[in-house]
Amino acid sequence: MLSPEVVTNYFTRADGTYLFARWGRPIAPVAFGVEDQTLSVLKGAIEAIVTLADHQMAETDPELGSNLMVFFLRNWQDLLDTPNLDRMIPDLEKLVGRLRDADANQYRIFRFDPDGGIKACFVFLKMDQVLSDIPADTLCLGQAVQSILLWSDTAFLGTSPLALTGNDHAILKPDVGAIIQAAYDPVLPVSAADASHGLRLAARVQVSMSLKN
Repeated sequence: MLSPEVVTNYFTRADGTYLFARWGRPIAPVAFGVEDQTLSVLKGAIEAIVTLADHQMAETDPELGSNLMVFFLRNWQDLLDTPNLDRMIPDLEKLVGRLRDADANQYRIFRFDPDGGIKACFVFLKMDQVLSDIPADTLCLGQAVQSILLWSDTAFLGTSPLALTGNDHAILKPDVGAIIQAAYDPVLPVSAADASHGLRLAARVQVSMSLKN
């Protein structure tokens, strides 16, 4: 069983604050910079995680058109060259500078509705050698997992939400899957900033995992 401390840590940020959010509206994904085959893999991965969460997908978001935007990039300069992206991402040039300085290869930005639920997510992937060596289905599943909730900024540092089977096929770790399912339980709020939420979430996780055993 996952302890309450472990569950809470998934949403406790490096500065010690607790912050949780899930999507409050159907997810309408779109991808840029990939071939149709990879786009199909990405949408399949997102659909699998959304189904696990018992959430919904949509062709379009009535306000934003697409609300989960995944950008596959050759380098960070591509963000600055993307028309109108600076209208959606404030201080885009400063962000690109920070990503370059950190030698980062991925970054996610979330936007929120008034109730704190996730409104939109921008995923930026600079396809360096490390990311290019990851099979497309593994890369896409990992990104889908990290976009379905507002995880802590330290949740997957040095680890992965995925595990490899005997034939090197990537699957979602059962503990992470149980947290995603519990997080979308209608009895829980779409957002929370108090660690007591982590205890409630852990209780739902334990109920879910006990039913499967």
